[in-house]
Order: sequence, then C-alpha cells, then structure tokens
Amino acid sequence: MPKSVDFLFTPFRVGKLVLPNRIVMAPMTRSFSPGHVPGANVADYYRRRAAGGVGLILSEGVSPNEVTAVGTQDVPNIVTAAAKAGWKKVAADVAAAGGLMGLQLWHEGPYRNPAKSEFPDVPSWSASGVKVPGKPLWPAMSEAEIETAIEEFVAAAVATKSLGFSCVEFHGAHSYLIDSFFWDQTNLRTDKWGGDWRGRTRFACEIISRTRKKVGPDFPLLIRLSQWKQQDFAARAAADPKALEAWLAPLVEAGVDVFHCSQRRFFEPAFEGSDLNFAGWTKKISGKPTISVGSVGLSGEFTATYGGEVSKPASLDNLVELMERGDFDLIAVGRALLQDPEWVQKVRGGRMSALKEFSREALATLY
Repeated sequence: MPKSVDFLFTPFRVGKLVLPNRIVMAPMTRSFSPGHVPGANVADYYRRRAAGGVGLILSEGVSPNEVTAVGTQDVPNIVTAAAKAGWKKVAADVAAAGGLMGLQLWHEGPYRNPAKSEFPDVPSWSASGVKVPGKPLWPAMSEAEIETAIEEFVAAAVATKSLGFSCVEFHGAHSYLIDSFFWDQTNLRTDKWGGDWRGRTRFACEIISRTRKKVGPDFPLLIRLSQWKQQDFAARAAADPKALEAWLAPLVEAGVDVFHCSQRRFFEPAFEGSDLNFAGWTKKISGKPTISVGSVGLSGEFTATYGGEVSKPASLDNLVELMERGDFDLIAVGRALLQDPEWVQKVRGGRMSALKEFSREALATLY
C-alpha cells in the first residue's frame, strides 16, 4: 500500500513567507516569450499551477541582461519595460489564483551561444572564458564586466520584488555564469574572484549581499546549486562534506535563505558513507532550508526525454520517507507539473491512476 502523502501538504515557513505545502514547481525553460516578453499565455500557464495548488512556483530562467545573458530563443528577460509589464501580469494572476511565485534569474554565461544570439559578435561571459575544461573560448571577464553582471543581477532581483513576486532565485548551477565561478575547472582566475572557495564564491556573494541591502530582510533569497555540470554529469564541485561546507559558508554569510540543490535523481546519495542526498547534506551543513529535485514522480530523468524515452508515473514513497525524516524541506517537481497543472491535486486526492506519462512532445506545449 502506498505511503500517505500527507507530509507533502504540511505548511512550511521561510522567514515571513508561509508556503501552504512542500511542493515547488521547478524552474523550466519554455521559450514561449517572443521578443523576450512573457505574454498572456505565459501568465495563464503559471496561473493554472497556482490554481492547481502548487505551494511555490519558481519561474523559468529569466535574463537580467539583453546582450550577454541569453542565447536561447524566446527566453524572457526582466530588463525592458514590456518584459516587466508582462511579469507584473504574471505575478498578479498567480496571486489572484491564491499562489506564491518567485522568479529565477538566469545568465547563460558560457552556455550562451553567440552564433544563435541576437548579438553574435559579442563574446559570452564566464569566469575564465572556459566552457569545456581545458578549452578556453573567450577572454576571462574583466573587473568592469564582473561589476556590471553583479549590478544587473541585483537590479533584476529588485525588479522581481517590485513587480509583486514573493521571492527570487539566482541560478548558480549547471555551468551557467554564476556556476562558472564556483567550479574550479572553469574558474582559473588568480585574482580575488578565483582560487579557493572563498574567492570562487565571491561573485555570488556580492550578488546576494548587495541584493539583501536593496530588498530588506524579509524578501527570501534562494540560490540553485548543482554538483553536476552540463559538460560532465559525473562532476563533483565539492568532493566531500568539508569542501561543501567551504562552498556553503560564504553564501550563508552573504544572506541566502534557501538552497535549491539540483541533482538528476533526488534519491541518490551525495557522498559515500551516507544516504543523504545533495539537499540533505546542504541542510545538515548550512542549517538553512533546502529544496531537493530530480526525477520526481516519473520513472525516467529529463535528459532521456530528448532521446524519445517516455517517462511513466512513479511512486512517491521514497520521497515522502526522506522528507518525513527531515532530510530536506521542500521538493521541486518539474516535468510532471510541466504537462499537468492538476498534478498536485491528483496526488493530494490519491488519484495516482490519473497521473500522466511524459514525452518530449510536452515540451512544445504550454499546458
């Protein structure tokens, strides 16, 4: 008999923000914003998840810069007046449906492909001009460029609050700009922005601490981290718990409220000798709330979708067990929610037979 899912529907508090349940909609790039402006269809997409009972919605990645940050077609920004107006409608519609939502700020960094961008002659930004370790493609970011990037993230976070959202998340995972500073294979700098963990976290810490000064103490700041990298799924930015502590401590000091710990399969241990996953270790070390994620509620993982694999609904028993024992506080659900705005209601009502399979065709639709 399946385990009770009641724990998933207990409230959780982040400062003064009270979530009605433990389910988070994971950030997922959708590319449905022509001209980088989210329209009414995007607002309706998020509103349906709010009406469907998601505890906290995290948006698709949103660009804080029009030139260097994005190479993916139809990804929204939060720079232009039109884009801000679009996001203001999203925030209002989600709130009207009883939901809570934050924007994820995403700078593609070395994964921006200049040739596919609107500014092909502008080099992509990264800590050391490196996308694949050992193969530099562009100059390392200058001090002036680093300062510009920091201020753009801060301005985007301030705009997120002013437009009516409940929190903001900085995308510091998956080899994008912030993560290019974290990982020692792509951060080869010998100045204050590189070297040990204190140097490699400085870029993120400046973003977080400056944002905190602007938004005040009650606006939650989240950061997404990952051990794995797009260039290397087996990568471990922190080889052991001691290294993870060195990574997390400066971020805690800077003002992070919640760590969103990305891994490809939530049920896999982070380090040998313990069954704690990445979010579990992060919570244990930092003392901060954590969000876990990765192949939740489906049989296959996201990357297999591109190869045509169909993922079937999967048991939530292991997830509930890990959360009941306190390993992590919140769980982000991606593909299952991407295609079914009623997923939360179905799970809460025990209607597991009504859950849907997931195939790559779903990526082309705003359900």
